[in-house]
Amino acid sequence: MAEKQKVEMLTGQALVQKVKELEDYTKEEKAKACGYYTITKSGAERVNMMKFMNALIAAEGIELDSEQSTNGRGGRSASYRITVQSNGNLLIGSTYTKQMGLKPGDEFEISLGRKHIHLKQLGEDDAED
Repeated sequence: MAEKQKVEMLTGQALVQKVKELEDYTKEEKAKACGYYTITKSGAERVNMMKFMNALIAAEGIELDSEQSTNGRGGRSASYRITVQSNGNLLIGSTYTKQMGLKPGDEFEISLGRKHIHLKQLGEDDAED
């Protein structure tokens, strides 16, 4: 059986041009012709459509995601909602503490309302009482 040479994954303008040349092909055939496939352990070819479509979108200059956070990592955005954990605790995530500029050791006064909890940050002058 002859070894099949894997095509290098095309990106940018080369990808766009190749897709235009292959207008009569199916999208799976286009992805494969542009190098977006892998060979499985059993020797079967598996087309990576998601990678192909993302590369095509990027090549066209279409921005689907909003700008990333300042730390350069993806992740979830703040929902401003938390859930009581199974042990009864409330966990306030680092996204909120970073937005507020809080540091380890910062203290809060907790006041309970009818259906709400207020956290009042204690300043240096308040903490010395």
